[in-house]
Amino acid sequence: MYSRTGYGRATCEIDGRQMTVELKSVNHRFLDLSFRMPRNLLFLEETARKALGARLARGHVDVFITYQNHRRDARKVCADTTLFEAYAQALEGLTGVGLKDDRTLMSIARLPDVLTTEEAEEDQQAVTALMREALDRALDQLIAMRGREGLEMTGDLGEKLAALENMLRQVEERYPDTVREYKERLKASVVELIGQEMDEARLLQEVAVMADKSAIAEETVRLRSHIGQFRELLQREEPVGRRLDFLVQEMNREVNTISSKSQDVPITRLAVDMKAEIEKLREQLQNVE
Repeated sequence: MYSRTGYGRATCEIDGRQMTVELKSVNHRFLDLSFRMPRNLLFLEETARKALGARLARGHVDVFITYQNHRRDARKVCADTTLFEAYAQALEGLTGVGLKDDRTLMSIARLPDVLTTEEAEEDQQAVTALMREALDRALDQLIAMRGREGLEMTGDLGEKLAALENMLRQVEERYPDTVREYKERLKASVVELIGQEMDEARLLQEVAVMADKSAIAEETVRLRSHIGQFRELLQREEPVGRRLDFLVQEMNREVNTISSKSQDVPITRLAVDMKAEIEKLREQLQNVE
């Protein structure tokens, strides 16, 4: 089982190109990706989305990409010949004011915007391959951290399941006593009211009606099944968060039914405690992938 929280960072350098990919993941119901990268690298986003989607199921992931090109052909110098000629002509018009004409090629070339540097067009195939290498390494770190947190959560969820199962066992052990106690209370009430023993057949009929209305065997069996499925899912390596969410909803439904059917105070109290434990499960599952 994996958490939805993690961090990974990797830097790769190939043939004078260097790229760093940093990933930060937090809780989110779905896989939500947010990218921050230089504008000239926007062509990488679709490839990165597919790579992230192939290995992550849920979580908000911030993706930071930085890039440096140290190759000799990374930049080029461009000369604006039209602007150069305009500067030269303008200076020519100033030669008649009595100043020494000391114009040189370099003196004009140093004037604003005559010479400019531009980033050379990137080799998109090479840059994409570099990004995939850095992204895969960062993902390895992110998933490893998610796995470590998931292992800790597995233990915590297992303890909460054990507590829930213990309370369920108490409910199952208590239920037969509720029928017997109801029979005794009903019999005592009849004797107190009419001063004689109630017809045994009629008494058994009333007890049977009560037992049928308050029967919780189906709910306890389903709840125990849900707990077993929950435990089995905890051992799987693929994302199980959505299925665990569903199971928790079903557990809560069964416990609510037990609580509404029961006319026994101890069972009602146990049902309240069980719902509290299920809520703890639900809260912990907010961080499960």
